[in-house]
Amino acid sequence: MSTTIKLKFSEKYNQQHATEYLLKHQDGLARRLSHKRDVQLARKALALVGEPGLVLDLPCGAGRFWPLLAEHPNRGIIGADNSASMLEVASIAQPADVVKRVRCLQTSAFDIDLADNAVDSIFCMRLLHHIGDASHRMALLKEFHRVSRDSVIVSLWVDGNVKAWKRKRLESQRTADAGPDGYQNRFVLQAATVEAEFKKAGFTVQEHLDFLPLYSMWRVYILRKR
Repeated sequence: MSTTIKLKFSEKYNQQHATEYLLKHQDGLARRLSHKRDVQLARKALALVGEPGLVLDLPCGAGRFWPLLAEHPNRGIIGADNSASMLEVASIAQPADVVKRVRCLQTSAFDIDLADNAVDSIFCMRLLHHIGDASHRMALLKEFHRVSRDSVIVSLWVDGNVKAWKRKRLESQRTADAGPDGYQNRFVLQAATVEAEFKKAGFTVQEHLDFLPLYSMWRVYILRKR
């Protein structure tokens, strides 16, 4: 790609924000239970794509899924993120025996510094719901299609559930996700829309897994290259 897409929200991940991101998923019972469910779904998704041998975790954030990815003893792991601070925090915070199995890579998800078909699977948790522009999503998906040999595991927010309905009602009152300039960095997507985008990018949907069916917006898609 000649010009790398840069998302405004990604600029905030300095050392302080990276550390805060790590602690956020450990803060309180609800967060810990949410993380446990995330791991459960991710483990099932990895099994459904045949326990891939080389996985690109992008964006890896503070490495919270590295212990899960390392459960498979022969799996190679590339932990990649646009933020050098995230990679540094992940390398310090995660267990040493796990970290030594991870190759860290600072790179953009829109312009991945890897060759075509470089990995068996791309593991992308909690990024796509930040991308509201359809052209940006397509650029990301096409880059995933280029780099993955076989599969992509991706999570995002979809409609058709209680939380999405509540969020839609509160759109006009949003304060957390939109500032004075109207900037928004979290988006609920129509399932039909994003599934059509997957197809256009060259994927088929093998299966989807819902965090809490009919209630939660979070959905994990298992995509295979056609």
